[in-house]
Amino acid sequence: MEGHVLIISRALYGLKSSGLRWYERFADVLREMDFVPCVAEPEVWMRACDRDGTVLKNIDVASGDGTVPKNTNVTSGLKQDSVNSKKTFFEPPVHIDDGSYYEYIAVYVDDLTIASKKPKAITDTLEKTYKFKLKGTGALKYLLGCSYYREGNTLCASPLKYIEQMEATYERIFGEKPSKKVSSPLEKGDHPEEDMSEVLDAKYTRIYQSLIGSSQWVIALGRFDIACHVMSLSSFRACPRQGHLDRIKRVYSYLCKMRHGVIRYRTGKPDISSFDFLRKDWSHSPYADTKEEYPKNLPPARGKSVLMTTFADANLMHDTISGRSATGVLHFLNKTPFDWFSKKQNTVETATYGSENNAARAAIEQIRANKMLMMYLGVPIDGAPILLGDNESVTNSGNHPDYKNHKRHLMLSYHYIRENVAAGCIRFAFIDGKLNPADVLSKHWAYQTVWPLIRPILFWKGDTRKILDDTTSKEKKNEESS
Repeated sequence: MEGHVLIISRALYGLKSSGLRWYERFADVLREMDFVPCVAEPEVWMRACDRDGTVLKNIDVASGDGTVPKNTNVTSGLKQDSVNSKKTFFEPPVHIDDGSYYEYIAVYVDDLTIASKKPKAITDTLEKTYKFKLKGTGALKYLLGCSYYREGNTLCASPLKYIEQMEATYERIFGEKPSKKVSSPLEKGDHPEEDMSEVLDAKYTRIYQSLIGSSQWVIALGRFDIACHVMSLSSFRACPRQGHLDRIKRVYSYLCKMRHGVIRYRTGKPDISSFDFLRKDWSHSPYADTKEEYPKNLPPARGKSVLMTTFADANLMHDTISGRSATGVLHFLNKTPFDWFSKKQNTVETATYGSENNAARAAIEQIRANKMLMMYLGVPIDGAPILLGDNESVTNSGNHPDYKNHKRHLMLSYHYIRENVAAGCIRFAFIDGKLNPADVLSKHWAYQTVWPLIRPILFWKGDTRKILDDTTSKEKKNEESS
């Protein structure tokens, strides 16, 4: 065969290009099935369907010349008169409220997660028409370390099996099970950066790094209650000490004791009537003509709308060695947490206002990114996203046009927050710190302080309003007994 060029007609396993060939082949198949990749997340494929599940043909959900494809009727989704010829960057995507919806296929290498009213029709087409060999078809039960099941009509995502694997790894390494005597990942106010115990050898350094890696993945699966603690301990992966190893072992102990934390997909919209969203006249401010801009290639929104709510918090001088504060952000779609963030800030702040201001700016950046993703997925957004913070000075400076900035090094964050409020991109309001769940992501907390915050989000089954009823009844009993 020397001197000959071989042409491969089918993909072969083991070649450097095999993964790419698989991706190209599967992408071609999905396009033939009228799926298109989401512009903001190319590994999520989507297609429009009528209310009866019929695929809407010739509908480009990511048309390059406007929100609704040219010659598309907004009501029916069928090609008729053009509604896009005068589209501007300041018009939000059109909401087609006729019962139509999008089907989605999320692709992770060769794992498929299908969201559809008729998922079997999709898998049958892949198997029978395109001859793919699919395994484990049916309702989603386990994916990438996370189990999925239903409590009544509520979909739940639980990392329980992954935590059990972490426990088994812990027992194999240390020859004992994690302690069940702890009630928080770390001691309240603990500062691992001040630890001066013995530096670990190469063997235990690798063990420490492995434990940190597993902890980071379980955070991604939904256990954001340990995010701040693992963030702090991750700083010492290059040269950990014995005290740091003891701390990550305590994090494992907390996880194994509180292993039943679950993300429940609660689709009802929260009650926001108690929040005061100030509406001020910005016409005489530098932001007078500011408007929110939208890409012109957004797909039309279909289905039920969702309310985006975000909680932000900061912890001044979280790291006593560097002086840096910590930012914690927790994002919700309706009543479901879907994104979280815990990180040390890039600059040293000398006052709480500065650290909280930076946290609010980071939260708005994430809100805008998440909102853009939702719009590119064709999800209708219920009004401007809501941002809640527990520093009244920051909320006042963001909401009042006549507020003066007295800290010039915060000028960019200050203007960024105010511009987004003036443009109507967000609704910014104050929340009592005792009710702010982002507190979990910004500091090393005590169980008694944080349990009322994480209990309804991660550990409560059923309607969370019953927690308030239970609390009220207990308070009445205590008053009567006293």
